[in-house]
Amino acid sequence: MNTEELNAWFVDQVLPLEAMLERFLRRNWRDMDEISDLRQEVYARVYDGCARGRPDSAQAFVLTTARNLLIDRARRAQIVSIETYADMDALAPTLDELSPERHLAARSELKLLQIALNLLPARCREVIELRKIEGLSQREVASRMGITEDTVERQVSKGVRALALALQATGLGSAARSVAAPLRKGRKTQ
Repeated sequence: MNTEELNAWFVDQVLPLEAMLERFLRRNWRDMDEISDLRQEVYARVYDGCARGRPDSAQAFVLTTARNLLIDRARRAQIVSIETYADMDALAPTLDELSPERHLAARSELKLLQIALNLLPARCREVIELRKIEGLSQREVASRMGITEDTVERQVSKGVRALALALQATGLGSAARSVAAPLRKGRKTQ
């Protein structure tokens, strides 16, 4: 593909996806100040990649490129120099190792959570398992189960509340809060 064709394709197929790309980046990256830089880097990678061959779907290619960029950035952010690690290790107090008592308590809490999960209605339990245990998106759960995304959201909310209440009833109030907090993440207020 020559440069003129590539430029025309990019303007016609990629640039109209800017709003969608922005939403994707805002939803999946923690530092909002970096969004415009990320968008430009996605554009550069897409342009370079399409110089070798045009993809079947511009939207899929842009989103895949954005996803891979975010993964690369996250990996780089996790890399810590050996000197920094040595300094942090000297300053940090030693972590509690998993004692037999803590291991037993954790297994007991997990059993109680499994019992509470089994008490949920079948559809609610399946939604919770797919969404929160398997990590599927709301859209993927809805598609797999043949229900709407709103139904998925309501079932997750209902299930999380029921699990938290069940754990609180067993005297594991702090465990219930620690389990329920990440499960509620992203839930709309009602």
